[in-house]
Amino acid sequence: MNASNPQHTIVFGIRKLLPRYATLVMPLLLSIIMTCIVSLISTLRGIGLAPHFLSLWMSAWALSWVVAFPVLLMVLPLVRRATARLVRAEP
Repeated sequence: MNASNPQHTIVFGIRKLLPRYATLVMPLLLSIIMTCIVSLISTLRGIGLAPHFLSLWMSAWALSWVVAFPVLLMVLPLVRRATARLVRAEP
């Protein structure tokens, strides 16, 4: 596998991860995006655009992500099973 092949690289020659890592990458990205948005809304609602808004938001985001990522890893199998029970399989 050639690292300079665009199909195997992300950016700056960094190799893409193997497919087996998708079970970690998906919840990682999902937890980052969701906690970022939720902490942004909560911080804005709580203090508005105060002078120290950015540092408070980043602090709130970091704490929420540290909790959310492991929780997401634990509940994702349960959510997948519940989804499979609620959604009809393709014929």
